[in-house]
Amino acid sequence: MDPIDTLDDATAAAAFRRLVRHLRHREDAQNVDLMGLAGFCRNCLSDWIGEAGALDKDAAREAIYGMPYAEWKTHHQGEATPEQLARMAESVKKNA
Repeated sequence: MDPIDTLDDATAAAAFRRLVRHLRHREDAQNVDLMGLAGFCRNCLSDWIGEAGALDKDAAREAIYGMPYAEWKTHHQGEATPEQLARMAESVKKNA
């Protein structure tokens, strides 16, 4: 059994909320960079909670970003460079 499966839901939820708040604070950490390093980003988290909680895409993204996604993009998201996109593509290949 994977040890993560032994965590009670309250502990797991608290850690997840802390991760989301950390990502909200670190607006400088671009999604494309997160994808390039770890193969997931804020959008992935919103997709996962949407699937887990039967939320529509907009509601799930607002839960993760703390604001409507379009607003976050306008204020915090820059243009991805070709290098960032290449790193992201290589990283995503490693996902299961």
